[in-house]
Amino acid sequence: MANEKNHKETPTKDVPVANNTKIDVIRELIFGENMTEYNAEFQALKKDLEKKRKELRKMMHEIREEMDQTIDSLSTDLNIRISDLESQLEEKSEDLLDRKVEKETLGAFLIELGEKIQKK
Repeated sequence: MANEKNHKETPTKDVPVANNTKIDVIRELIFGENMTEYNAEFQALKKDLEKKRKELRKMMHEIREEMDQTIDSLSTDLNIRISDLESQLEEKSEDLLDRKVEKETLGAFLIELGEKIQKK
């Protein structure tokens, strides 16, 4: 019985191999040179695709660096403009305070002048 089991297992293992070989032979007969050409074309396409992928990654890296530089430049420019606006605002505020003091001084002067006129 052990021999029967071994004998039964061997043909089942060989059948798929035999079928694959037959299929390969039939495929070669039907497609022949075309399969070789297709494989060569696919390999060329794969190489071209990988080359394009590398170029695209390089371009993306360059664009990312350029964008970072642009953002840094814009940030610096924005900070300069904000500082300028703060300075201008401070100057205007001081100018308004100076004017207010002048009005108070003028008001006090006018009151004093009015009192002097009234006494005469």
